[in-house]
Amino acid sequence: MAELTLDLVARYPRPGTVIPGKPGFSPDGRLLTFLFAREGGLARDLWAVDLETLERRVLFTPPGEGVTDSNISRDEQLRRERQRLRETGVTHYEWSDEGRTLLVPLRGELFVQRDGQARSVGRDAIDPHLSPDGTKIAFVRGGDLFVLDIATSNETRLTNDAPPGVTNGLAEFIAQEEMHRFTGFWWSRDSKTIAYEQADERHIPVYPIPHLGRDAFEIEEHRYPFAGAANAKVRIGVVGIDGGPTRWIPEDSEYVARAAWHPDGRLFMQTQDRLQRRLSLNTFSDGPYVKGLLVEQADAFVNLHNDLRFVRESGEFVWASERTGFKHLYLYSPDGQLLRPITHGDWPVDAVVGFDGKSRRVAFTASKNPVEKHVFMASLDGGEPEQLTRGPGLHDAVFAPGLKAWVDIHESSSLPPSVTLHRGEPCVVHASAKVDLDLVTPEITSFKSRDNVTLYAQLFKPATLPAPLIVYVYGGPHVQMVQDAWANTVDLRAQHLAKQGFLVMRVDNRGSSRRGLAFEKAIYRRMGTIEVQDQVDGVRWAQKQGWVDGGRVGLYGWSYGGYLTLMCLAKAAEVFKVGVAGAPVTNWDGYDTHYTERYMSTPQENPDGYRDGSVMTHAEKIAGKLLLIHGMVDENVHFRHTARLIDAMSKANRPYDLLLYPEERHMPRSEKDRRAMEERIVDYFKKWL
Repeated sequence: MAELTLDLVARYPRPGTVIPGKPGFSPDGRLLTFLFAREGGLARDLWAVDLETLERRVLFTPPGEGVTDSNISRDEQLRRERQRLRETGVTHYEWSDEGRTLLVPLRGELFVQRDGQARSVGRDAIDPHLSPDGTKIAFVRGGDLFVLDIATSNETRLTNDAPPGVTNGLAEFIAQEEMHRFTGFWWSRDSKTIAYEQADERHIPVYPIPHLGRDAFEIEEHRYPFAGAANAKVRIGVVGIDGGPTRWIPEDSEYVARAAWHPDGRLFMQTQDRLQRRLSLNTFSDGPYVKGLLVEQADAFVNLHNDLRFVRESGEFVWASERTGFKHLYLYSPDGQLLRPITHGDWPVDAVVGFDGKSRRVAFTASKNPVEKHVFMASLDGGEPEQLTRGPGLHDAVFAPGLKAWVDIHESSSLPPSVTLHRGEPCVVHASAKVDLDLVTPEITSFKSRDNVTLYAQLFKPATLPAPLIVYVYGGPHVQMVQDAWANTVDLRAQHLAKQGFLVMRVDNRGSSRRGLAFEKAIYRRMGTIEVQDQVDGVRWAQKQGWVDGGRVGLYGWSYGGYLTLMCLAKAAEVFKVGVAGAPVTNWDGYDTHYTERYMSTPQENPDGYRDGSVMTHAEKIAGKLLLIHGMVDENVHFRHTARLIDAMSKANRPYDLLLYPEERHMPRSEKDRRAMEERIVDYFKKWL
């Protein structure tokens, strides 16, 4: 067995996690395509498996080194940051609907492969997408929308020169970072028109981010919408691919969350009000704009999803809703009338992963066991869903057109990820090599909180108990940490700390995901309260089991986990003695609109919640040892958060330690920086815990 060193802790990819990425089927259903690093690193090529012969081959290898963090534009660097992409080489690919044309973008250059031949057809393109008929590519350059004819390489500009602060066809910051919408335009199904977003940010004050670690002084300028302040002004227009005037849609909602074209030619738009209590599905065509074809209303917030599917044959559509308190699928008529629920029960659907209108079936992931995930198939016409996967752990899936084949991506705490093709007899496409490390298999268990709510925990136990306890916390919404997943087993920081004699524990407090809406909205308007209570209950429970060496308890976390680390140190100083907080939010008035206001409303409407949810309000109560870590060019959680806390700690005469990375963003990308950080974290807990 190889030794688990700090060099390994800092290295990506994690052991056993080099698997086919972005799997998909060609539109004709003949090929399974995916990205894969044959050398076991992060640099990937585009591969294909022939479904008839099971022959595997490389479809596309990038000329040179492909995409890296250092050889792309700043716009693309920021897009990678918001998509949390670490992989290099080929990072994206796309089939046209007609099935013969394949697009591979690299560093702004557009490579098109057709009939086995690849060629470069254009350059300087951001967010390129093929037309459904495979003859054209739309993309953004300099804030304007263009269409390129693949056969001739001729370009047509569809929008006029965008002034600074205005973009056409690009998803604005909020859409990318918080709505997980990374495109700002949508091809019509007949390839003749494009709907696109125009975002005007000129009224949002510039937030400067200086690069202080470089020889040449440089300042980035970002227009960041802070909670309670102005958002970008976004509107949607439709334009023909030959240019000409744009038809603007008369929409006045705060947010445009999603857009998609119905087979009958209508553009379906999902819009939200400022506080996200209302989600409206609206339609636009040659006729009048129809608002509120379908409306979701909530007393707290409505979560977004990507589960809208159209039945071409009938015009019906599938839609997801949490109206019962759990996310489920429903069938609607073309005019927005509810026909029937497709799924039901006290468990949530995760996502639609396959759909076929002709056979009237939908595949989705879900589980009645919150720490697992399975693949199911359901009929649009009623009946109980069929569970397709059986092995314990997490299953995800991608289905071929017509649901004639599918791949199961499966992992568990004791099983590295594998990819199995189902088309007749199952065939393993990829099985991870044996991991030559002595790793602890983390144990999953549950306990009752002080108010009798079941909470799940995961433990990395050292060789000897009792031991000092370190809680690894995230605690924020839309994240679930306690899962039967290989990704948790190869949390090498937790593994290394366990090897050093620490008991490491995770607890999914209320506010986290996959437990239903009531569990998630427990934090509504009061972030930093119930999460602390649940984490304290987790510590008390572990102590009662005899696993913890007295009061030797510390914790660490990043982003929301950094925030919760600080709130635990401040609000439960009698429990937590040492904390490491990475990239923490310290006051919600300094974070963005869409995320913050979904859970906290605005500072103007909820001043008490913002005040009590601010770390600065409680800074003088922090009595334990504290290490703050932050990247100084973090454009998501600005270094300003840590700076404000430092000021509050100084005024309260509270000590702290500081680890800064002048050229890192929200997550450290430099392996050398990560190596130094991991050593500092381990030493900190060894010294003070």
